[in-house]
Amino acid sequence: MASAGHFDGVIDMFCFTPAELESAIRAFKGRTDHYVFCSTVDVYTKPAAQYPITEEAERQPSPAFGYAFNKARCEERLFRAHETGELAVTSIRPGHTYGEGGNNLIHSLPGNFYVDRIRKGLPIIVHGDGSSFWPTCHRDDVAVAFVGALGNDKALGRGYHVAGEEWMTWERYNEGIAEALGAPAPEMVRIPTDLLLRIAGRRAEWTEWNFKYNNLFDNSAARADLGFRVTIPWVEGVRRTINWLEANGQLEVCEDHPYYDRIIAAWQAAGDRLEEEFKE
Repeated sequence: MASAGHFDGVIDMFCFTPAELESAIRAFKGRTDHYVFCSTVDVYTKPAAQYPITEEAERQPSPAFGYAFNKARCEERLFRAHETGELAVTSIRPGHTYGEGGNNLIHSLPGNFYVDRIRKGLPIIVHGDGSSFWPTCHRDDVAVAFVGALGNDKALGRGYHVAGEEWMTWERYNEGIAEALGAPAPEMVRIPTDLLLRIAGRRAEWTEWNFKYNNLFDNSAARADLGFRVTIPWVEGVRRTINWLEANGQLEVCEDHPYYDRIIAAWQAAGDRLEEEFKE
């Protein structure tokens, strides 16, 4: 590493734990003018005390959501490193970032096979009643913030939200995917989040810790200091992403995931039994 010399700037996209961060500090201390850390908007406690969430909001205190907890602890250590002069630091906190180059169209349950279900007119599962808000941002727009932070004195010692500004409910999120596919709006099977967790187990862990809450973030600081703008609408971005997934053989086939239909069938059967039991 030492043979690589001095770096004008470093963008770290691969640090997820405090141990990895300590390694990065050892590697780059005194060897870079600016260390830009890819964090996440998940560092905040959920549900939030108020919306939209600002950069001063309370941090995630629970180790149960390991990803968010570790990122929050990494940030704390980074800003101490900035104060002590070990590193000149900026933290960028993206929301749901998607786009060409990754298998990153997310859903209440893991896997992008639900895109295939929407295309084929099959029902899809939505956690809760589908009304919680979720922000998405295309990778090209997120990248502008990282570039805008490098060498930017305004950004030193600060953290910035880089989240979507189309504040969509999960229902609208799924409808946008259907629009991108040229498919009818999907039938949404709304399953209470607590029950979905009991049925799907670890498959639904992100629903438990993240998706069921409103995710609304104030991007004012990134817009003012980093030149961040949302320029790619959700439907257009999804169209580009699906084209890339198909071209690269990364779009999953829904028939390979039969558990999904079993969940829907069990939920609908339970509803039918309850309706029959309480029928007057």
